[in-house]
Amino acid sequence: MKKLLQINSSIYSTGGQSSQLAAQFVAAWRLANPGASLTLRDLAREPVPHLDAARFGAFSAKPEARTVEQKATADYSDALIAELKAADVIVLGLPLYNFGLPSTLKAYFDHIGRAGHTFKYTDQGPVGLLSGKKAYVFAARGGLYQGTARDTQTAYVRDFLGFIGISDVEFVYAEGLAISEESKNASIARALRRIGDISAPAALAA
Repeated sequence: MKKLLQINSSIYSTGGQSSQLAAQFVAAWRLANPGASLTLRDLAREPVPHLDAARFGAFSAKPEARTVEQKATADYSDALIAELKAADVIVLGLPLYNFGLPSTLKAYFDHIGRAGHTFKYTDQGPVGLLSGKKAYVFAARGGLYQGTARDTQTAYVRDFLGFIGISDVEFVYAEGLAISEESKNASIARALRRIGDISAPAALAA
């Protein structure tokens, strides 16, 4: 049975445009994969704590030397990683805030990017440990940034996922959402057409 993990990072939870586009894809994907399971992680409703010295110290400490508080912190991170490892497909709703990621998504990445868990260092360089997965990223932006220097998200998200072994990443963009109602409607329509293309049974089987 296939497993899908949907991660919403909009501050508006399921009401954000990126979350809604992700949900459209997930609905189509589940129709093409009957019996598949879905796990939804909403970073607005259940934010991941931001990384600080104490949390990093808990990750770095040897398991047998951790305090009760450190064990709870490490266990929380381990649970996020186990959830990610179990998924065959990852769907990420990604709004653009001040030219960057939502801070809650960065916090999530900080909790799953752990040496020995999702990647390892070797003499030939770092190696990701989460290969064999497919990721779909639904990026919603108020302006027009794709392909410009101000699109800091695409390279970062692609690089981070690739670093932990998820190299098969597809982006779907909905841009110009704040320019005008006409621009918003046209961009969402294009994104929905793209979702229809990539969620067709033949495309998902490829």
